[in-house]
Amino acid sequence: MVFNFYNRLTSRQQSIYRQSDDIKYLTLQETSQLQHAATALEALLLKEDLLAIESVCQTIANDIVSQIKAPRLKVQVLSVRPSNDEGELHGLYLPEDEGKPAKIQVWMRTAKNKKIVAFKSFLRTLLHELCHHLDYEHFGFPETFHTEGFYSRESSLFKQIRAQSTLG
Repeated sequence: MVFNFYNRLTSRQQSIYRQSDDIKYLTLQETSQLQHAATALEALLLKEDLLAIESVCQTIANDIVSQIKAPRLKVQVLSVRPSNDEGELHGLYLPEDEGKPAKIQVWMRTAKNKKIVAFKSFLRTLLHELCHHLDYEHFGFPETFHTEGFYSRESSLFKQIRAQSTLG
């Protein structure tokens, strides 16, 4: 499936888009540690422990990129989401730049009410940004697009990590 902006892309970008759209799943071989980490993350969000949350997010990212054989990246958890008239920023992927490793930034509080982000939204945001990293570093795409395949890959990771959750 292509979204409306597809027609505004160059033929090269359309090719990348179609390639991305064709990849529907990311299969992890070992998920038990990721499932335990996700359960811990859910509890830590309730405790609002930023440093521990960041540590667990880094563990999740390290485990996934290790299994998929992609380069590591840094995860940074920040407090309140930045916002403007168009909405809130949930997460951000910053590719490798001038020798600095790629970085994911995620925010744990909503901009408007400063409330802790719901666990599933927080984990999906982390996985979403991680999928941008995998588009560049694993699949070798020169650009990363929000294709149906992209969202399917994000969901496939989420479902594998949450398969045996005790907290929901």
